[in-house]
Amino acid sequence: MKTTNTALIATAFAAATAFIGATTAATAAEQEKCFGVAMAGKNDCAAGPGTTCAGTSKVDYQGNAWKLVDKGTCETMMLPKMENGEERMGSLEALERDLPMEG
Repeated sequence: MKTTNTALIATAFAAATAFIGATTAATAAEQEKCFGVAMAGKNDCAAGPGTTCAGTSKVDYQGNAWKLVDKGTCETMMLPKMENGEERMGSLEALERDLPMEG
């Protein structure tokens, strides 16, 4: 009886682990890296030289920092206009805009 219970628990654990893994993989597949849309300190990664990655962006909408967003939404996100009045859009590649001032 004890062997049967142990086997059932092991099977249930394996099934739950497989489900979590599949769900995580599916979620990651449904997202994409979007540059220039994260608020300062809220990026997921790629904030440029001298950074350790996530949470290191220094300015809002920093062009070389990305955030994971739902696939297909990056380039159509509504963002505030830049100070000069130009439209600000997300990008699937790093941008040269909204970079922190060196100093």
